[in-house]
Amino acid sequence: MDVPPPWRPGPGGLVLHVRLTPKGGRDGLDGVEILGDGRAVLKARVRAVPEDGKANDALIKLIAKAAGVANSAVTVSAGHASRVKTLAIAGDAEKAVAALAVALAK
Repeated sequence: MDVPPPWRPGPGGLVLHVRLTPKGGRDGLDGVEILGDGRAVLKARVRAVPEDGKANDALIKLIAKAAGVANSAVTVSAGHASRVKTLAIAGDAEKAVAALAVALAK
């Protein structure tokens, strides 16, 4: 069974669904997971703690690097205090998807 991608084209770029594990021991991407409700999410972990937005900031840096965009091009659009978040990546959606696919293949 093919796993659907955790992203879709959005207004002005890409919409990405992420399941974040703060205090994860390292910063990295751990593949794609299907949640109980059927949504595909990108599994990410960061060393930062989930207080004062530190984990969200670390996630933004991680996703920006993986997508090949500036940190300012990535924003958390939903789920600020939740493990499952929706991120918006501004810019060329096709380039971001290609960069994310390469990052996931590592």
